[in-house]
Amino acid sequence: MVDEKLGALAQMMAEHMARPFPPDFRGVDIEGWDMVMLDSDAYAYATCVHEDLLSEQAHARLTRLTSAFRKVLPAIDDEYAAKYYTHLHDMVVLSAEIESRRKK
Repeated sequence: MVDEKLGALAQMMAEHMARPFPPDFRGVDIEGWDMVMLDSDAYAYATCVHEDLLSEQAHARLTRLTSAFRKVLPAIDDEYAAKYYTHLHDMVVLSAEIESRRKK
């Protein structure tokens, strides 16, 4: 089951890298989150999960990142950016799910 989810995570990461960053979101802060850093952190944590390199401390940050998306997503009114960040949110949620399955 984890292997299937890792394959899905790899696909989501590839899709993310193929999408251009929403240009109007550089330097934008929403709900206390810098949108470039939110993007960067989401991809970095997904990479760590995919490569099974997530530390205990980083696991707590991944949980915090998941809740950040719940605050940020409703505040995004640009259609492309909303899709872009929703995809990132889904990638982070899948990463957290994979990590929790590994801990069992």
